[in-house]
Amino acid sequence: MKIALGSDHAGLPLKEEIIKHLGDKGIQLEDFGTFTKESCDYPDYAMKVAEKVALKEFDFGILVCGTGIGISIAANKVKGIRAALCSDTFSAHACREHNNANILALGQRVVGAGLALDIVDTFLNAKFEGGRHQGRIDKIATIEGNYSK
Repeated sequence: MKIALGSDHAGLPLKEEIIKHLGDKGIQLEDFGTFTKESCDYPDYAMKVAEKVALKEFDFGILVCGTGIGISIAANKVKGIRAALCSDTFSAHACREHNNANILALGQRVVGAGLALDIVDTFLNAKFEGGRHQGRIDKIATIEGNYSK
């Protein structure tokens, strides 16, 4: 499994915790920044990760900003991305099982590191169920195709 990670300055500390956690598990990852606490713009890092996931260079992405909201909105502008903002483990497995989410977004100011790592593990271990859910994913792709030029 290959994971692309990114954050803005507000999400940097949590991203670093996630990198250590996943690295200790031997999961292959690449950090697309930011690397400092200097103020920066979350759309830049959302785009870097989302493009890599959309091109299937990485299996999943994990993005972190202050709330997780802005970075998930930005990532979802990339065709083929289904970024899900999760603040609990139920949402983390449901977004994979039902929505085939390919990017997990987290809010540094919303969840503590312990819960965030549980959410990451839950997200990465859940599997898309397909079946009735696939038709819904296909409808999302149709909407995306109609509005993405």
